[in-house]
Amino acid sequence: MDIRMRAAVLVFASLVSQAGAAPVAATAYVPNEGSGTVSVVDTATDKVIGEIATGGAPRGSAASPDGALLYVSERKANALLVVERASGKVVRRIALGKSPEGVTASRDGKWVAVASEEDNAVVLVDTATQAVVAVIRTQGKNPEHAVFSPDSRTLFVSAEDATQVDVVDVAARRQVASIEVGRRPRGMAFSADGQRAYVACELDGKVYVIDVARRAVLKVIPAGQFPNGVAAHPSRARVYVSNGRDGTVSVIDTGSDEVVAQVAVGKRPWNMALTPDGAKLYVANGRSNSVTVIDTAGDKVLGEVAVGQLPWGVSVR
Repeated sequence: MDIRMRAAVLVFASLVSQAGAAPVAATAYVPNEGSGTVSVVDTATDKVIGEIATGGAPRGSAASPDGALLYVSERKANALLVVERASGKVVRRIALGKSPEGVTASRDGKWVAVASEEDNAVVLVDTATQAVVAVIRTQGKNPEHAVFSPDSRTLFVSAEDATQVDVVDVAARRQVASIEVGRRPRGMAFSADGQRAYVACELDGKVYVIDVARRAVLKVIPAGQFPNGVAAHPSRARVYVSNGRDGTVSVIDTGSDEVVAQVAVGKRPWNMALTPDGAKLYVANGRSNSVTVIDTAGDKVLGEVAVGQLPWGVSVR
């Protein structure tokens, strides 16, 4: 462990100890690609309570369902970092393909999936062994996100140089279908019941609503300019989409699948995450070096949290 990482771990562990020897009930993790750190935010106070140094360029992150571990993709090292949440210590580095981006953990706790851009693949990691068990090639070029369906059986994969979402069967460990959408699909989210998926297509300025069972587009919703991040509320009533060029978040009513509000945030909003109860939305602002906190009940900004450079996204656990 290098000096920077050791110092960060000690600071984080000290803060956790002061809070009662365990992380708070809901913690937001913000990988800062430009500064090589992960900012740790207490969602009760919306204050940064610690920092984890990765020594490179962290991008995607996801917590294990039991909350014990945080998985972070590291672009410079082409690795998946396994972080012990209680101490903030990087306990393992798993070699991945080139330029890893989005990270998701399956709800059943068995798998972590990482989109590997330059390899045109999704890397599947077994959480029990902390080892790569499959490298699944996809048709879409430069995959950015690979998102598990709520039943953990399927992955939807978006790619920057594509006009489709690729569908991967987790058990078969291969792509089994593609669903045509708009240009440059990026962020995606499933509804809590798994019946629908929402896909932001950046170059078209639209969100595609997909019927998951039929693997067909139900509706196309106009969003802001360069939509990319997507988050679905656990109540199934709302979906949130960040608009990179506009500096806004569009709020979609899932009953009508229409935009019902626009919330101004920071510069170049990117990936986002909701608290488990859906009360707050955390939006990473890549060019503001901040995270905007939104009250989802009133679609109003509660504040802005300064983090590191080029925050890529947020995961909350």
